[in-house]
Amino acid sequence: MTEPTKTTNLDQNGCPPLPWSRARDLLATQTPKEDLTFFVGTVRPDGRPHAAGVGAIWVDDTLYFVSGPGTRRARNLAANPACTVSVRLKGLDLTFEGEAEHVADPATLERVAAVYREGGWPATVTGGGYTAPFMAPSAGPAPWFLYRLVLSRAIGVACAEPYGASRWDFSR
Repeated sequence: MTEPTKTTNLDQNGCPPLPWSRARDLLATQTPKEDLTFFVGTVRPDGRPHAAGVGAIWVDDTLYFVSGPGTRRARNLAANPACTVSVRLKGLDLTFEGEAEHVADPATLERVAAVYREGGWPATVTGGGYTAPFMAPSAGPAPWFLYRLVLSRAIGVACAEPYGASRWDFSR
């Protein structure tokens, strides 16, 4: 991922814009070791929204998440890859906008699996995805797909000092 091409200060109380490095550094230090819940928002084929919690991690400046191929989320992404991902980090609420890309490259799968294992999920690469002794009951049967979020925009609202709110736009 590159640095943002544009930062917009959304704060209405006189705080300066938040640096992207704050969000990036929190993601790098808090995933996968902290107990964080990420929520992916997708759109059903009939236009209705869908949101679900996922296990997501930040690896090499990229956000990744997993989903069972039969889940509503995966079926929605197959039809329309546009999505949002939201998380509350320590001191910063963060929402991403972009497109999810299914990742099947063995080297990337293994690199991301290694980071998942560091965080306590014993993921093993198999069948173009992951398997493990345990997974969320809503994930369906393995193998579970890996997705990379191709980021177009992120919005951060600081809930700890230094306060502020910013939008970061990324060129694609």
